[in-house]
Amino acid sequence: MAQLIYLMGASGSGKDSLLAALRNAADSAPLVAHRYITRPAQAGCENHVALSEREFLRRRANGLFALDWQAHHTRYALGIEVDLWLLLGIDVVVNGSRAYLPYARQRYGAQLLPLCLQVEPAVLRRRLERRGREDSGQIEQRLARAAAYSVPSDCLRLDNNGELSDTLAALLTALRREETPCN
Repeated sequence: MAQLIYLMGASGSGKDSLLAALRNAADSAPLVAHRYITRPAQAGCENHVALSEREFLRRRANGLFALDWQAHHTRYALGIEVDLWLLLGIDVVVNGSRAYLPYARQRYGAQLLPLCLQVEPAVLRRRLERRGREDSGQIEQRLARAAAYSVPSDCLRLDNNGELSDTLAALLTALRREETPCN
């Protein structure tokens, strides 16, 4: 059974960088689904499909999203194509919302593999400051939110404090282990 690998992590934890690296990984790596987002294509580092608010709502009304949510005055969605890929037996990685995990669980059940990208607070602070998208107050809010988040017990944890290549290798190793049936 194909899995929906639901990648979560605090803003600045390196999700977009890890997904970009995964897109260039071995042929055996899972597919990375892009998100549909109501922000300009040039905003941030994520490889996403930019939609106007109106187009987003029209697509949602037509059932073109498998999952959608709103955060920080922005709408996000995963396209219905994710369901087709899973039906075809293809593992898919998505950039998911921590707050929306219960809805993803409800829709995908046993196919869902929650994956939590973890970063030490000092590393997270440096990354947020370096990317320059938030002011100091917003950075403090993001750090507080990250500290308050309780990682679900069934979440596969992935350390991203070091080199991206090490994190990618650990991810691919963990996913191979998840595919191996227990004896």
